[in-house]
Amino acid sequence: MVLDERPPGSGRPTALDVGCGPGLVMELLSSCLDVQGIDADPEAVRASNARGHRASVARAEELPFKDRSFDIVYCSYLLLWVDDPAQVVGEMARVARDWVICLAEPDHLGRITFPPELGVLDEMLVGSLRRQGADPMIGRKLPGIFARCGLEAISGVHASMWSSERMREESEAEWRSLTGSAGGPELADIRMRWDEALSAGSLVQHNPVFYSIARKPQYGQERLEQV
Repeated sequence: MVLDERPPGSGRPTALDVGCGPGLVMELLSSCLDVQGIDADPEAVRASNARGHRASVARAEELPFKDRSFDIVYCSYLLLWVDDPAQVVGEMARVARDWVICLAEPDHLGRITFPPELGVLDEMLVGSLRRQGADPMIGRKLPGIFARCGLEAISGVHASMWSSERMREESEAEWRSLTGSAGGPELADIRMRWDEALSAGSLVQHNPVFYSIARKPQYGQERLEQV
């Protein structure tokens, strides 16, 4: 089934959020874009629709839209979870008229944690992600993935240093994911030392988060190159 890509009476640029989850990024962009999303998880789609966004259940590897359906197609924290990132970016490029954007993908193998004795957390997180089928070093691969899809991307790294309170908030999900990856007492001891360093203001965690932005060749240029 091919879905309708443009809402009636739309005057703003259209966008597709691939792997939209509960719609948090769509919420940020909906004031300037006519954006809709797809996600393979029906629960995520229901949560997104409950926020008032337009979302459908679909796989990123097989987007149910015609070629060149959207002005902008983007994803965020998606490619680390898929089996074939190039296939997904290729599909994004197919349904995009203009921009293909990966807003954020982490690179946990480039992570820095200080004090040094807490560096074991980085190894534990990488192991946990790999057991879940994720690619913990997807960030550094973005330029190559875009190039394989015929896209010349501008790529870079977001600033990834947080305040102590933000660090505590953002790290809770990581701590939950690490439960069971180390013995209870060992993890509890590491958490105690992590909390102490955070309270003392000496804790540093830098996790590179990459982005890639590519503009598709214009249709006339594509035609000329094919001649």
